[in-house]
Amino acid sequence: MGFSPLIGRARLPGMSDDLDWYAARDMLEWQVELGATEAIGDVPVDRYALSAQTPKPAPSAPARVVAPETDAVAEARKAAAAATSLPALRDALAAFPHCELKKGARNCVFSDGQAGARVMVIGEAPGRDEDREGRPFVGAAGQLLDKMLAAIGLNRAENVYITNVLPWRPPSNRDPKPPEIAMMRPFVMRHIALAEPEILIAMGNISCDALLERRGILKLRGTWAEAAELPVMPMTHPAYLLRTPEAKREAWSDLLEIRARLDA
Repeated sequence: MGFSPLIGRARLPGMSDDLDWYAARDMLEWQVELGATEAIGDVPVDRYALSAQTPKPAPSAPARVVAPETDAVAEARKAAAAATSLPALRDALAAFPHCELKKGARNCVFSDGQAGARVMVIGEAPGRDEDREGRPFVGAAGQLLDKMLAAIGLNRAENVYITNVLPWRPPSNRDPKPPEIAMMRPFVMRHIALAEPEILIAMGNISCDALLERRGILKLRGTWAEAAELPVMPMTHPAYLLRTPEAKREAWSDLLEIRARLDA
């Protein structure tokens, strides 16, 4: 049985079109009590014709394709291994798309000094001054490093080559995260192979992590280690020495070890 859909107005013989809301509601409730179960329209509907029309199924949504997660370390290994020169390695590093740090940095800080020098210094990450100039160790810590090297007859203009583990400045100079170090490690090792130094200086915890996969610079410093089949001298970072001047005595001892190794 059907009832009128016009706001509860039942289409019964002799009914007036001017009903108030209460009367209309009463009439609707009366139709429900009589057994009305659906609304009817003003135009008749051919139910047989409707049943003959088979509705088309709605198109299904295309399956979502989930891209496999990128292995940034594996991609770094491939990019680094493909570089056959230092300029090619610099280009590969600058084009590496998987390190988010590059999005907030001004420059890719690759290196400074003389490629092929006997001593290669590996720092941690660029700071504000390094990011602005595009060279490692140019701020206050870099000036102290130059003085330290000069004390044993070394300088970046003639016989020292300098780079960092990370070529891009971390935001607010925060410490690099383990995944960032891991994806940059292949580039660092390839950098060493192409630069061909005789001695490596690991400046700070992050450098020791990248080269030796160990931390605790205050315990590691002053003792020779090995990475890339080369001797490595872990040293406290010049930035730490600026904050802790009393540690300069130990840094001087480490520098004398390096000088003795070079003379030997």
